[in-house]
Amino acid sequence: MARDRDEPVRLTKIYTRGGDRGETSLGDGSRASKLDPRIGAYGAVDELNSLLGVALAGPLDDRIRAVLERVQNELFDVGADLSVP
Repeated sequence: MARDRDEPVRLTKIYTRGGDRGETSLGDGSRASKLDPRIGAYGAVDELNSLLGVALAGPLDDRIRAVLERVQNELFDVGADLSVP
């Protein structure tokens, strides 16, 4: 059954089973242990980036907004760098 054009996409199952053996894929397709410090680091960067997104969704002074947007952009770059060996 096709969904209506304005109906949101409902993602009820999102998994690949690729990490079932304690590994995850890096940006270049290679595998790394989920315990690897690199995985923890880009998880932490991603969490911080999402918190900045929450802050940026609210009212902010323009100067503070500009700084947070710059930091968020830099964090995207750091996360991308961490995801590729």
